[in-house]
Amino acid sequence: MIVTKLLHTRYRVNDLAKTVKFYEQVLGLTEIRRHKSPRGSELVFLKTPGSEELIELCSFPAGGPVQVQPDLTHLAFEVESLDAFAQHLASLGLKFSDGPTKRPGGGAFAFVDAPEGYEIELIEEPKGAELAGGY
Repeated sequence: MIVTKLLHTRYRVNDLAKTVKFYEQVLGLTEIRRHKSPRGSELVFLKTPGSEELIELCSFPAGGPVQVQPDLTHLAFEVESLDAFAQHLASLGLKFSDGPTKRPGGGAFAFVDAPEGYEIELIEEPKGAELAGGY
C-alpha cells in the first residue's frame, strides 16, 4: 500500500489569529474550515488558489510555546511577479527577509517571514516555463 495524495501540511503556532491574518492578507489564502480537535487543539485549514493541498495551522498552548529554529522549514508559493509582490508587501508595511535572488535559468525567488518565524518562499518562474518547484 502506498500513499496516494498529499492532503495538508501542519504548522503549530502561538498566535493563531495573527498567523491566520498573515496567510489571508499577505498571501491571499482562504480559510476552508476550523474546529477543535479531541485533545483541544484549535485548527484552521487554509487553501491556496490553484492547489488542492491545505495548510493546517494549529494552536495547542498545552504543548508549550512554539520556538521555530532558523532555516528549519518553509512553505513555497509561486507568484506571477516578485516585483508586484514586493509592492503588495510594502503596502502592508512588510518587506522580503531575503532576496529577490535571480536564478541562472531565469526567474527568481525571495523569502518573507511569517509569524512564529516560519519562512515563506516566493518563486517567480521563468516566463514560459513549467513549474519547477523550487530553485
